[in-house]
Amino acid sequence: MAVYHTPVLVREVIEFLKCGPGGIYLDCTLGEGGHTEEILKTSAPGGRVIGLDWDLQSIEHARDRLVAFGNRVVFHHENFIHLDAVLDREAVQEVDGILFDLGVSSTQLEVGERGFSFLKDGPLDMRMDQTKGKMASELINQLSETELTRIFQEYGEERWAKRISRFIVQERARARITSTSHLTELILKAIPKRSHVTRIHPATRVFQALRIAVNDELSNLWLVMEASIRRLKSAGRACVISFHSLEDRIVKHGFRDWGKQGQVTVITKRPIVAGEEERMLNPRCRSAKLRVVEKN
Repeated sequence: MAVYHTPVLVREVIEFLKCGPGGIYLDCTLGEGGHTEEILKTSAPGGRVIGLDWDLQSIEHARDRLVAFGNRVVFHHENFIHLDAVLDREAVQEVDGILFDLGVSSTQLEVGERGFSFLKDGPLDMRMDQTKGKMASELINQLSETELTRIFQEYGEERWAKRISRFIVQERARARITSTSHLTELILKAIPKRSHVTRIHPATRVFQALRIAVNDELSNLWLVMEASIRRLKSAGRACVISFHSLEDRIVKHGFRDWGKQGQVTVITKRPIVAGEEERMLNPRCRSAKLRVVEKN
């Protein structure tokens, strides 16, 4: 049997989306279809899901996982910033619920060729959509020391950003940096050993920052959240699961501002986090935060 990525906060997502028979739901980050599978089960017999993902491999995994649901689910290989165009293509004006799960899947992390993980040797790619855009290696080898420092500080909140950038620029003068293992080795050298003893790997923040920069994740998130509210039915809900403080800040402030304008009601005054049992079964859910709004 195929082994698929385990989605986080599934029970909470289903509850807050108020999934019901005949509803139409938009899964903007389909991944391998874990959340969509539960939405389809809960909204049987007539519920539908329109699934978007810009990772073609994830789309193919989701097709296999969800084959039993037939035409109740449709798949679009698209960045979620194009949700308006996708809904227009499907002749759907408004939906009952929208989901964003902003995490990287375990499959993406575990395939070294994707370049997302400092624990797997592979090319420094990090593109969600491998058919377009610049790879992380291009940023590492082309950007100035100042620009690299900005990325590591702004997107990774990395304390040693300047020192890491200096090590990278010195190293690439000798040889191009094209692999995850090469970059990880440089980061470990750049960060003083006294700072290696933390609860996270020393390369975590730099890899996060590069992934965000490669995929323009924060700008895309801000743009799509506003678009998603427009396409919700009255009393429809939007659920957003974020995994780091920068994403959560955008979601929190966006929901708060639209609440003040009377467009939505904020359902979760504080973010929902995984319970102890789920954290034990799926350690990757520990940083997940779910926020929910309902359209007025």
